[in-house]
Amino acid sequence: METTYAERNHRSFEESVREFVECAVETFDRGGNVLVPAFAIERAQDLLYVIREARMKGRLPYGPVFLDSPMAIAVTGVMLRHPECFDEETRAIVEREHDPFGFPGLEFTQTPEESRRINDVHSGAVIIAGSGMMTGGRIKHHLKHNVWRKECSLVVVGYQAEGTLGRRIVDGEREIKIFEQTFRVPSHAFLVHGEEAALRAFAEKIESDGLAGKAHVPAMNEGFTL
Repeated sequence: METTYAERNHRSFEESVREFVECAVETFDRGGNVLVPAFAIERAQDLLYVIREARMKGRLPYGPVFLDSPMAIAVTGVMLRHPECFDEETRAIVEREHDPFGFPGLEFTQTPEESRRINDVHSGAVIIAGSGMMTGGRIKHHLKHNVWRKECSLVVVGYQAEGTLGRRIVDGEREIKIFEQTFRVPSHAFLVHGEEAALRAFAEKIESDGLAGKAHVPAMNEGFTL
């Protein structure tokens, strides 16, 4: 019996989607890219579906989305050939002759040359690449070009095993090595439990002193999920 998540409770899928969309919008507003290390089977396709739905509902602005993983691209094709495996909601999309994973601005980057060209895109992009735990694959190249930039965001959407680069980042390591080069990971602070004036004053202090790349203050009229 597998026990990967035995000691934790996950937030709901809806909460996770909301957090991802809010992070992407904020990142685009400050002129950065969103990096998403993702497993090629299921998780990458989940992300494409989420982005498609958010775009259709007007929650996520237009911009390039790169699926930079040959395996994930191949798996997406296999899934589209087997709609009988989808749940009822996704089958309904297919029956309306729509691609549940496709939308304007999505680019499948198969070759190394296509992957390298993504490095010329400095803002407004979502870059989904393998590997999911950042131990290899194309995500490491994108980390090299983006993880040190304060305007960019790294969104971790999968389990990070102990000893992996992904786990070290999630655990708060401030400097990481990629291809024998050292990069500083910009940190963000999420401020809670205070009145709005105090929260905003403290956020300004944290940012001005360089204690975090960005200090986030939740909207006072809505829930806030870490």
